[in-house]
Amino acid sequence: MVLQSDGDLVLATVNLPSKHVNDPYYEIVTAGDSNSSSPGFQLVFNESGYLFVLRENEERSVLTPTITGSAKDLYYRATLDFDGVFTLYSHPKASTGNDTWTSLWSETENICTSTPVDASSGVCGFNSICSLNADKRPSCGCPRGYALVDPSNQYGNCKPNFTLSCEEEPGPVEDLYEFEVLTNVGWPLGDYALLEPFTEDQCRQSCLHDCMCAVAISREGIKCWKKRLPLTNGRPVPSHFGAKAFLKVRKGDRPPFCPYFPNQENKNQETLILALSVLLGMAVFFIFILVAATCLGFYFIYQKRLKLLPKNEVTVETNLRTFTYKELANATNMFKEELGRGSLGIVYKGTLPTSYVSQVAVKRLNTVVHDHAEKEFKTEVHVIGQTHHRNLVRLLGFCDDGDNRLLVCEYLSNGSLASFLFCGSRPSWSQRTQIALGIARGLLYLPEECSTQIIHCDIKPQNILLDEHYNAKISDFGLEKLLSMNQSHTNTAIRGTKGYVAAEWFRNLPITVKVDVYSFGVLLLELTCCRRSVDMESDMEERAILTDWAYDCYCEGALDALVENDIDALNDIGKVEKFVKVAIWCIQEDPSLRPTMRAVSQMLEVVLEIPFPSCPCPYPYHML
Repeated sequence: MVLQSDGDLVLATVNLPSKHVNDPYYEIVTAGDSNSSSPGFQLVFNESGYLFVLRENEERSVLTPTITGSAKDLYYRATLDFDGVFTLYSHPKASTGNDTWTSLWSETENICTSTPVDASSGVCGFNSICSLNADKRPSCGCPRGYALVDPSNQYGNCKPNFTLSCEEEPGPVEDLYEFEVLTNVGWPLGDYALLEPFTEDQCRQSCLHDCMCAVAISREGIKCWKKRLPLTNGRPVPSHFGAKAFLKVRKGDRPPFCPYFPNQENKNQETLILALSVLLGMAVFFIFILVAATCLGFYFIYQKRLKLLPKNEVTVETNLRTFTYKELANATNMFKEELGRGSLGIVYKGTLPTSYVSQVAVKRLNTVVHDHAEKEFKTEVHVIGQTHHRNLVRLLGFCDDGDNRLLVCEYLSNGSLASFLFCGSRPSWSQRTQIALGIARGLLYLPEECSTQIIHCDIKPQNILLDEHYNAKISDFGLEKLLSMNQSHTNTAIRGTKGYVAAEWFRNLPITVKVDVYSFGVLLLELTCCRRSVDMESDMEERAILTDWAYDCYCEGALDALVENDIDALNDIGKVEKFVKVAIWCIQEDPSLRPTMRAVSQMLEVVLEIPFPSCPCPYPYHML
């Protein structure tokens, strides 16, 4: 599935191992319709189960039909399966344990009869036939006289059990070949001859005496198509076509077993299978006893080893991949290419030789020996390993090898938001707004939707990374503070970075998720104005502190000064005002006045009305 540069969403197959892309078998066109001035730029799958292509003018091209279920009651997932069928499923949240995922919508309805490809075998392998099973999934099979090249791959190529050549045959072709007649089955494309008018018998005889002909297709008794090997796009054809396929096979060949044509076993084979079954049944009992004894022995050994484990050993409960230090040293070329560094260590670029993710970021933590640091590392691995959101950097694995502790994360090719925002030319207003929405969704997930509540405590542009499509992802959970499910706040030492730190850090007040809301407000102003929160080199003293200057501009009705010379932002001054109002609410010094991240996300996405913000003034003295 690809969202093309022109805004069209297409589903197409690729001829591996090359990169040749076949013609799409499904597409949503935005570039060539009546609204072509606003093509699609993002595929969205929201919590309500809707899939749509979002245009630059915020209109939607919806893929899915109307969904009657509620997001409060159902989970939704969309899966592009290996056979090319894109399906939307739902599952009740209040599951009894017997519920299954229910298919709500799929494209295409019949993958077998989708647009055939002219440079590949089709849905199934060469010389195969595709049909739909009861679940509308493709089932592939070989016709009589053909067998799978690889018996373990039922979707693979079929090969003839005989040699079809133009060399001189030892006898008349009538004595060597016969035809398997298939009704309403065809292999579109690949014809090398069309004969008309031609009766069925003429079509059959022409193929029989043509050493290149593997199958002849007769339609309505007047047209005859001849095809040579390999046959492509095998599939059923509508009955009203009146098509018959005459498949040339050697006389006497037995049909191999396949899903499309059931095998005919002879009596000798049945007798042999029965004898083997009896012998197998006699052996199963003894094997069962042996396996049970072995398992019981391993159980006692395991229990004994558990008793020998140190009492203070901490186990990381995660399915992440565990690396050795040597593996990561080789992957990073002995930690040669540095991507960045922070308070806990340095991040290096690495390449994994045998993995579906080749390029990674390896965070090498500072060497620690005291118990507190070791516990912090293991807690971080445990929590991040269970954290999954499109706007959070994904943890792939870790290394805990002696004093060497490293985290292996996904590599994001466009670096940090700080470099993107403050170095080089100014990013477009559209890019900045999408980045702001992505960061807000990630921050909403951390404390409210993650299985373990998380306060990040160091939200800043350096900790926001951008993938190849400039989607924002929050990184660096090494500074996070975890909250248990029944805990609403915590007291901790000061963390964070100057310019993004909320006032309660300095006043010995409880630290809640509202510290991240404050930091997001500062970051939102930076994205809006495309400048740093603190600029002591500014020519105008009143502009040195971005939060103060932004509030002054808002009160004076001079928002155009914040986005000076940014034509796109000036043309969208309504959204600029909305972003500034939300930011001012976020940077209120009184934490109780700051909105939640859910409210922030809703205000940014035009779901909630934004009231006039209060002045983000310091606390009254009696509150200190």
